Parts: sequence; C-alpha cells; structure tokens
Amino acid sequence: MALELIAAIVASFVLGGLALILRKLSGNRLPKWFVSAAAGVGLIGFTIWSEYDWFARVSDELPEGVEVVWHPTEAMPLRPWTYLAPITTRFVAMDVRSVAAHPNNPDLRMAKLFNFARWTPVRDGLVVVDCMAKRHVLVTEGVEITAEGALKGGEWTQGFVSDEFETAACKAS
Repeated sequence: MALELIAAIVASFVLGGLALILRKLSGNRLPKWFVSAAAGVGLIGFTIWSEYDWFARVSDELPEGVEVVWHPTEAMPLRPWTYLAPITTRFVAMDVRSVAAHPNNPDLRMAKLFNFARWTPVRDGLVVVDCMAKRHVLVTEGVEITAEGALKGGEWTQGFVSDEFETAACKAS
C-alpha cells in the first residue's frame, strides 16, 4: 500500500513536471493552473490504473495449482467510471493440488480456498463440495463430515459460486 502511494505521488510529480516544462517552452502562454491540473490527472490516473490492474497482478502471481474460481466485477457509486467498466476488487482461488475425495463418499471433495480482497489480508478456509448434488459447505468451527460422508453441524448451500468452482473441485484428484 505504501509503495502504491509513493508511485501515485511520483506519477503526479512527473505529469506536473512535464506540464511545467510545456508551460515554460510555450513562453508561459499556458495558464498556471495547467501544472496543478496535470499533477492531479497523474495522481487520479495512476490510482484508477492501479485499481483496474490489481486483479491481474495478484492472480498472475498465484502459484501453479492455485486457480481463480470466482471473481465478480462490480460497479460502485464512489467510483462512477466503474459503471462503464466494472472492476474486480475481490476474488476466490482454490488450491486444486490439495483437493481430496472423502474415503467413503467419492462425490464429496474437500479443498482449500483463499479469499483475496483489495486492501485486506488473504483469508483461507476449507470447503466441502458435493459434486453429485451440486452443493457445498464451508468448514468452520462445529462443522464436520462424518466417516459415512454426512454433514454434521452445518447446512449445505445449493449450487456453486461459479462454473470454475465446480470444475476445480470436482474434476481435481
């Protein structure tokens, strides 16, 4: 976060400096506010680029075997440009290398999920997927799968978050 702030300030100084050079080369015919406006455009432009590029940068750095299974695009009122081009500020990745089938019910798969969100630390968790019934449950405190493959202490959520979620969990292992 600190590096992005520094980069935004540098972009502001660079564009402001270029505008100052242009103003001097024009014999001061460009208005004084042109330098401040260029600096502001640099700051805002870098910030917008950084927001849109975040998902690609982070997802490209995932290790092999960790796949993005859900990445919604959103439009936000405080970022009106996102109504024209929605932005991804969070996503879920699954470690397909660690997907394990239940020993007594091969339709049940357990996988590790990683929740990524802009400006927050990565959170991880476990999910159990019932590939036949197309449902899943997050494993939290008090939730368990019995030796027979029955869910105890939780409720199944019908449907998958996305097609990639089903593909990653049910096609693995």
